[in-house]
Amino acid sequence: MPIKNKHPCFILVNPQMGENIGASARGMWNFGLERMRIVSPRDGWPNQKAVAMASGAGRILDEALIFQTLSDAVADQHFVFATTARPRDLIKPIYSPKEAIKLAFSKISEGQNVGFAFGPERSGLQNADIIKANAIVSVRVNQQFPSLNLAQCVLLLAYEWMLMSENSSKVEPISEYVDTVTVTKVEKLSQHFEEALEKAGFFYPVNKADSMKANFRNMWSRMPLTQSDVKIFHGMLQQLLRSNKNS
Repeated sequence: MPIKNKHPCFILVNPQMGENIGASARGMWNFGLERMRIVSPRDGWPNQKAVAMASGAGRILDEALIFQTLSDAVADQHFVFATTARPRDLIKPIYSPKEAIKLAFSKISEGQNVGFAFGPERSGLQNADIIKANAIVSVRVNQQFPSLNLAQCVLLLAYEWMLMSENSSKVEPISEYVDTVTVTKVEKLSQHFEEALEKAGFFYPVNKADSMKANFRNMWSRMPLTQSDVKIFHGMLQQLLRSNKNS
């Protein structure tokens, strides 16, 4: 299977300061990465403070893709990592930066699109963002001061990518190429089931419905589904719904 994108994309979610966007671009280009995506930057786009801070890495900003939502930004990705320094209640595979980059390298060598999502400076990624990811990258920091600067986190992952690239001969693909689905198709499958379960009264009691739905969506994003898997699940649900109508 030919490799579509030889590098992962780095997705900055709701970045608050242009300076950090520019510093992130510098960090990426320092280590040979150039695929940046930006989700709804607080101060709008383009941002002159970002351009000034990028200093020499302006092409990363020039070619950056801008999105209104994280769902749009990861729509064409097959695997997404959410970066966080704080413990989360959501159950997902957790990797160190080095482990995550090794997995990303293997998936990209199989032809998959891989993205890393980075949260805003003040609060990091929200649970609603992390639900969209397949796995978590957890950075070990001082828990008395766990807030990691956006550009520092980008730099850390970019550095690990360069090290892995230099030792790429030691990284083997995980398996034969599998026709893994994109995030968008998994989200549509989740919505299909959620709508049917909503009508059936599954999300009860009402005061727990939101957390039940969050755990339900998180379950789907953990599954390594193929195109065939998704078709089967859709078909199963449609048949069950038809049977209920006829009974």
